[in-house]
Amino acid sequence: MRRGRPLETVVRPALPVDLRLTLRVHRRGRGDPSWSIDRSGAWWHALRTPAGLARVRYGPPLGGEVPVAAWGPGADAALSNASAVLGGGDDLAGFAPGPGLVRELHRTFPGLRIGRTGAVFAALLPTVIEQKVPSDDARRSYRRLILALGEPVPGPVPLVAQPAPAVLARTPSWAYHPFGLDMRRAGVIRYAASRADRLEEAAGMPLDAASRRLRALPGIGAWSAAEVAMCALGDPDAVSVGDFHLPHTVSWALAGEARGNDERMLELLAPYAGHRGRVIRLIEAAGIAAPRFGPRMAVPDLTRI
Repeated sequence: MRRGRPLETVVRPALPVDLRLTLRVHRRGRGDPSWSIDRSGAWWHALRTPAGLARVRYGPPLGGEVPVAAWGPGADAALSNASAVLGGGDDLAGFAPGPGLVRELHRTFPGLRIGRTGAVFAALLPTVIEQKVPSDDARRSYRRLILALGEPVPGPVPLVAQPAPAVLARTPSWAYHPFGLDMRRAGVIRYAASRADRLEEAAGMPLDAASRRLRALPGIGAWSAAEVAMCALGDPDAVSVGDFHLPHTVSWALAGEARGNDERMLELLAPYAGHRGRVIRLIEAAGIAAPRFGPRMAVPDLTRI
């Protein structure tokens, strides 16, 4: 990857953009080696594009504009996609919440945009790792995997891009154990990686068709498809049905009920059809969480097996 002067552009969004609220959905915790935030408030990302690796810097915002710089073989592709990543295609049509919490959250966080990376496999990889395990454990596994199999991207901020799908596909299932990944998730990752080209086609499909394409993959259900749709496809209506905590969070935020299930969550979100995922993102941005009464789910340490 060349270290010279970057390619640059300026994104002039039609709607306000808060980088933290918009981009943090893509960053898997502070230890994610593919993302970094510098002291100026700029967000850095190491990613793969069809043209090769790229290092991108978003921001810091200046007077309502967001300067974007990119380095590497994939710099052109990264810049051409920058507006979409920052929510350039986000549309608030039909989102007019009545008096209450959702309206107040929308006013409090006007810069929360639903971005669209178009990178389906890049969103699917951490999603599979997060299946049915606590988020802290999933983030550790994701970090270990990237550091072991990913590609360092040179530059002023040390970053490592996700492993290439071909690398993941040919890595045997047992080699995933040191990352804290069981045989089932390792198998899903390997199979998905071997079908990465077919998965990327979902980015050009209508959302319903894209969801069917994703769910046709063994090990990918409604929850995983919704998680990918929110990040890669810019779906403002994506709801991760089957999540352990989300029904409780939504029920607590919208009805003051400490416990809920998927049916109750969908009932409470029904008035916001078309923007249910946006409502969830607003609730999460506010840090709202239902009271927890039980012990944290324990997950075996596969690195000791």
